This record gives sequence, structure tokens and C-alpha cells, in this order.
Amino acid sequence: MHKAESIDNHLVKSYLLLPLILSAFERDASIISAQLRTPSPYLEVLDTAAHAATADLRDIRTEMRIRGIKVYEQHKLPHGLEAKFICRGYHERMLLLNELIAAQAGIHMRKYLGLDISAFRNEQEQYRINPAPQL
Repeated sequence: MHKAESIDNHLVKSYLLLPLILSAFERDASIISAQLRTPSPYLEVLDTAAHAATADLRDIRTEMRIRGIKVYEQHKLPHGLEAKFICRGYHERMLLLNELIAAQAGIHMRKYLGLDISAFRNEQEQYRINPAPQL
């Protein structure tokens, strides 16, 4: 049985997260423009962040095409987001729980807004399992 490589999974996860992030930026921009007296500086920051996220999404789509990855089905579930995709001819499934989506989207949004994200551990460090000590 084939299992997608971690870079493949990372691409699919980013492909699923970035549209959610873009929607959040768009929603926030409409709220800011309606609520603030001088929204233009804030809207410029959000617009710059949205352009960077859009460029990343374009690059991710290109890389997915090169690597033979295609997401063919997405479902919003009560506890998360499920996606089915083909990775070099093999069918795969990914489930992103709402908590993971919120955490990862928050980190990505901070990065796009130009905030320091060095306090957040990267995925490899966050999910690294330490090997058992040898006796």
C-alpha cells in the first residue's frame, strides 16, 4: 500500500488551509472597513497578506501538479475538514480537525501579517516522537 510522503501531505494541508485563511482575511477586511474610522492602513496590511497567501497557493498548486497530486473531494464535517486526493495514482484521505485548522491557520496568518512566529514550533519539532532509550 502506498502512503503519501510528508511533503505531499504538507502540500495538501496547505492547499486546504490557504483558502480558509484567504476567506478569513476577506471577512476581517469587510469588518474593519465597516467598523473603523480610518481603515485604510489596516486594509493595506490585510491586502498585502492576502496577496502573499494567494501567491503561496498558486505555488502549491503548481508543485502539486508537478508531483502528481490532485484533491478531488472535500467535505466540511462537524469536527473538521476531510479531503480525498490522488497522489501519483494512489487514493489518499486526510482529515484536519477543527483545532488543528485553527492553530495552523493562526500561525500562517501571523506569518502573512509580518508578525514573529519564532515562538511557534514547526511541525517537524511539534510532532517528533523521541526514540525509546536503548538499554
